[in-house]
Amino acid sequence: MNGTSKVYSYAESLSVFSPGSDILLRDSDGLEKTCRIEWAKPHSRGILMALKDVCDREQAQKLIGCELYIDRTRLPELDDGTYYWTDLIGLSVFTITGDCLGRIESIIPTGSNDVYVVKNTADGKASEVLIPALESVVIEIDLEQQIMRVDLPEGLQ
Repeated sequence: MNGTSKVYSYAESLSVFSPGSDILLRDSDGLEKTCRIEWAKPHSRGILMALKDVCDREQAQKLIGCELYIDRTRLPELDDGTYYWTDLIGLSVFTITGDCLGRIESIIPTGSNDVYVVKNTADGKASEVLIPALESVVIEIDLEQQIMRVDLPEGLQ
């Protein structure tokens, strides 16, 4: 298995990494390269993947730290009220009273629910709020307007 890469994926299904499909690799310098998937299988908490033209350990090591992207059309349709992380990151977050908390910068998966990391850099002061991704807290998500409205529980206000 020379050239096999271990991949950590946010995808819930291995089906998005089907053999013969293309995947975009972006390194830390922003350089992009498209590769064809030869095979992919689950492994531990990630995926083992073989890419065409990545034939040895040295070539595979050059991919360490790369981000992998698949074409959105290959993603499965979501049920109403569920969202891909890529659609949520960057949303402006407001309380139900209209106060701006900042933008979703990242999402932390936990055992029971995800947690939105919301950062605000207004007025030169950086602040961070961790918001649980619960129906009782997240009141509205409007992807067209790029906003999320939340009703913060006691202690987060």
